[in-house]
Amino acid sequence: MKKINVTLQELSSENHNWYDCCKLELTDKQQEFMESNAISIAHSKFEPTLMPHAIYLDDKVVGFLMYNTAIEELDAHWVYRIMVDKNHQNLGIGKIAAKLMISRITKLPNAKRIAAGYRPENKESGALWKILGFIDNGDRFGREMVVVKEL
Repeated sequence: MKKINVTLQELSSENHNWYDCCKLELTDKQQEFMESNAISIAHSKFEPTLMPHAIYLDDKVVGFLMYNTAIEELDAHWVYRIMVDKNHQNLGIGKIAAKLMISRITKLPNAKRIAAGYRPENKESGALWKILGFIDNGDRFGREMVVVKEL
């Protein structure tokens, strides 16, 4: 299997990766599960603890993720978004990007756990979190189930 080069970069006005993230697309089915990247980026401008990142495959933006550097509900750092463009899915990019994000979160002060919410019908998201060691403890927030990874 060919090793792929996946990296995370904070969003920046200098390299316009924020705009590239806004142009990324999900499949039609996935769109019902997630807000647009543009809304997430706007959200990050009003909550300075949110950290939006472009996911790169080599030197091309292929995904977007965002997490909170502050501890929230369940005494956890929350993952707000993770997505890979529909033309780059099923290559392992999301899994690698999530591992990179987890590594960054573990370095935050007082990091004890990470929480991620997703809609139960989003089977791909549920499978990703399970592979990464997140556990369903029965927590629910609205229509989303929440999984937690202890650090």
